[in-house]
Amino acid sequence: MRIKGLMGVASLVSAAVLALTSCSGGGSATGSGSTSLSGEVIKLEYLHRLSDGQGMTPVAEIIKKWNDTHPNVQVIATRFSGKATEMAAKLEADVKAGTAPCLAQVAYGEAPGMFVKNLLEDVSAEAAKYKDDYTSSAYAQMSVGGKMVGLPQDTGPLVYLYNEAEFNALGIEVPKTFDELLEAAKKAAAQSKYILGFEPDEAGYGLSAQAAAAGAVWYSAVDNKWRVNTTGEESQAVATFWQEALDAKAALTHNRWSSEYEQALASGSLIGNIAPAWEIGSALDKLDGTAYEGQWRVAKLPTIGGAQMTGPDGGSGVAVMKGCGHKTEAMEFNNWLNTQVADLAARGLLPAAKGAVTTPEKTLRQFGNQDVYKVLSEAGDEISSQWSYIPGFPDVTPKMSEKAAEVAAGSAKVADILTVAGDASRQTLKDAGLPVADS
Repeated sequence: MRIKGLMGVASLVSAAVLALTSCSGGGSATGSGSTSLSGEVIKLEYLHRLSDGQGMTPVAEIIKKWNDTHPNVQVIATRFSGKATEMAAKLEADVKAGTAPCLAQVAYGEAPGMFVKNLLEDVSAEAAKYKDDYTSSAYAQMSVGGKMVGLPQDTGPLVYLYNEAEFNALGIEVPKTFDELLEAAKKAAAQSKYILGFEPDEAGYGLSAQAAAAGAVWYSAVDNKWRVNTTGEESQAVATFWQEALDAKAALTHNRWSSEYEQALASGSLIGNIAPAWEIGSALDKLDGTAYEGQWRVAKLPTIGGAQMTGPDGGSGVAVMKGCGHKTEAMEFNNWLNTQVADLAARGLLPAAKGAVTTPEKTLRQFGNQDVYKVLSEAGDEISSQWSYIPGFPDVTPKMSEKAAEVAAGSAKVADILTVAGDASRQTLKDAGLPVADS
């Protein structure tokens, strides 16, 4: 049963945290929130990875709205320009040094591991005040071991992007199932067009999210131990789909964040792809001012397990770092920030907060006036409710990408990525001192 399984996972995480905190003094960071004397201005540091792009409301402008209306609680926002893994390492070092910010952007896949390492505060009491402001699935993403460590900001359901004009020219209808997607990909490839991209650098979260959409549950609890199953029937169905697409040369194999990918998009060779919701804000920027501008559309992810369901690829929340001296004020700002749905949507994010989201002007232009956020919101409601990550999942994804690069080069099979994911997951758990079931 799902509830029993997730309760088991929660107990495993809680036990790990208790074990670590019993032998660690925890962080002593004040996060610039140490000014607690009556009448003094509280200053909260917020570290994030949000970039300011075309048509986006600048982060500084959003923060200014808060600071102008909350003179006694001032927020200092700093953008971390490095990789997510580098930011996580910095936060760990800062907590140990007592210099961590009060608030930090944390990916949902990062939160369990950071909590187990005693880097995040338990803000369950504060979070409960704001629970009704968020969708239940997004709110649960910031719950680790039954403890809330912050609040969700955005979600990343997988959707399908496609060039409607090119599809019409090829006589291809928008696929509703993965079987239809494969056949359409073969038909397009015969005309030197591609409606699929196998992306080695995004294999970790991308393939796991597709497995979730197929109904897979990679991580659960059995007899107070972690159970890892990355090679089950549902996951194998995803692997088989991609292997057939690659064997038929019906999918491009560029890294998502590469010049080759951008060139394929700009040249009109790539005319469709699976993508997470958070890519919407910038995915088509290269097409602005070209003949392809306004031709693309968004559809729900084709089904692979029968039910209309999708999986989570990315998304993040704002966590309260260990040692924050003002958790109440930090969470008040946290909730305010994450409920600025118009500003977040203008940044291309799918807000985790409840409420209708108006499709931004830039998105309307790039997607031919389609009400994109209506589709994204519906997809967000269809994210698999059984999916959760293990502590240390970010350590698993690089190994999956390494094997995916071998797949793209033709020296490995897609199913090998699933095996690597399982082996790496078990080793990661063992390295963290967490119990792992034999099967």
